[in-house]
This record gives sequence, C-alpha cells and structure tokens, in this order.
Amino acid sequence: MTIQPSATGLIASLTSLRRALLAALFLTMPAMASLTATDAAAQGAVRDVFGDWQKRCEVPAGASEEQCAIVQNVAAEDRPNVTLLVIVLPTADRESMLLRVVAPLGVLLPAGLGLLIDEEDVGRAGFVRCLATGCVAEVVMDDTLVEQLQTGDEATFIVFQTPEEGIGIPVSLDGFAEGFDSLD
Repeated sequence: MTIQPSATGLIASLTSLRRALLAALFLTMPAMASLTATDAAAQGAVRDVFGDWQKRCEVPAGASEEQCAIVQNVAAEDRPNVTLLVIVLPTADRESMLLRVVAPLGVLLPAGLGLLIDEEDVGRAGFVRCLATGCVAEVVMDDTLVEQLQTGDEATFIVFQTPEEGIGIPVSLDGFAEGFDSLD
C-alpha cells in the first residue's frame, strides 16, 4: 500500500489496514505514551547509526521479542517547536513495513500528512490517532514507496496548522537504505 493521492482512496485503504495498524501500534504504544518529540530519541537502545537514521531496539511491554526500528527526529527549519518523529518498523506479523510519523499536537487532522520525496508529490496519509504527545500518521509501505525512500535524497513531510498553512519539514534520507535493510 502506498500513500494515497486522494482522500477517498486513503479512507478506503485505512479501513482495510486498521487491523494491521492496530497490531503494529501495540508494539510502540508504551514507549510513545511517555514520549515528547524531543525525548523520543532516548527510547530504546541505539544499535547502529546509518547516516541520519538511528536503529533503536527494545522489548515492548508484553512482547517476547525485541523490536527494532529506524528513527529520525527532526524539526522544521523555521519553527523549531514543530517537530516530527519518523519511524520505520516491521508490522507485528513481520509481513510488511510501516512508516509511522508522530506530529505535534495542534496539527489540522483532516488535512492529513503530506509527503514529497525529492520535490515529487507522493501523496497524503491520514492521522490514525492522537496521543498526549502527538498525532500519529502511518501507512503500510509498498515496494514503490520503499524504493523512493531508498533512492531519494530528501523527504519533506507536510503538516497543516490551518487549511492554508502547510509546514514542510525536511527529513534526510541519507542512510535510509542501509537502515531499512538492517531491519530484516
């Protein structure tokens, strides 16, 4: 599944993804419940660094196995109080990979989270829930999205505070391919 370019397609795909997303959410919910965007990088042990990405691993509450993810925490260049936590991790059944983004509270939820990779519009993802520390958007990554992230230089995630005001937050893709491959 890729990030859908239309809201109608996204709503339909979210219904079919709900089970997979809920299964994957339990893996990081205990950690996310206690996170702020600035201290998110402190969760889990850093196992490796791939360019601008960190591989972090921990055993989530109630799980028997360690869960690893690649993570990057970034702030908007012109608004340091607007931060994103970008996480890539396997689903609970290890059949797919999730791209999960935790945006700050106060974002306009109906607008979703936009994504550009090297200035090319990839689409938008809807927010699936908000926690005390931020709002979560996530998608199951398809091969096309994975390839775009692995071969691109920069992803720009766009959050909206008003319908007219989108804030682009650049995320370096340096090291993404190696980090992604390490999650096998």
